[in-house]
Amino acid sequence: MRQAIGLFLAGTLCFAVAAAAQEPNKVTMQQATGTFDVKVAPLSPEDSQDGITLARYSIDKQFSGDLVGASKGEMLAVGTQVKGSAGYGAAERVTGTLKGRKGSFGLVHRGVMGGGRQEMLVQIVPDSGSGELTGIEGALTIKIADGKHTYILDYTLP
Repeated sequence: MRQAIGLFLAGTLCFAVAAAAQEPNKVTMQQATGTFDVKVAPLSPEDSQDGITLARYSIDKQFSGDLVGASKGEMLAVGTQVKGSAGYGAAERVTGTLKGRKGSFGLVHRGVMGGGRQEMLVQIVPDSGSGELTGIEGALTIKIADGKHTYILDYTLP
């Protein structure tokens, strides 16, 4: 049975690779990099109960580099009594110029940290692109070093 499943998966993968190679309008992954400044401000008082704190914040960013523009968003955060353990979700609208193309798109965030581990996923919301960024898809990686925020945006555009 395992061998049959393995052969099926291998055949499916070969078919998918061959189909992708034959697509005439295939879009290639692009990358944009740069820095951003961020201002985070509380929108409501924190709510703490049973060692769990809920908080809501506004997010305002200014991007520079391959993406020049600004974003506005909101974040919901959950903190615990254990230092370094928390989670957040956020949504933001980015408006600006990406490598010469003007428009907007939405981003959604999911972040969790604890026990020395961190996970962060920031994705472009499907079908959120407007203007010359219509059809944009991809993900954003955020890095923070020495108090400076940098981004890597891996994306496709038709």
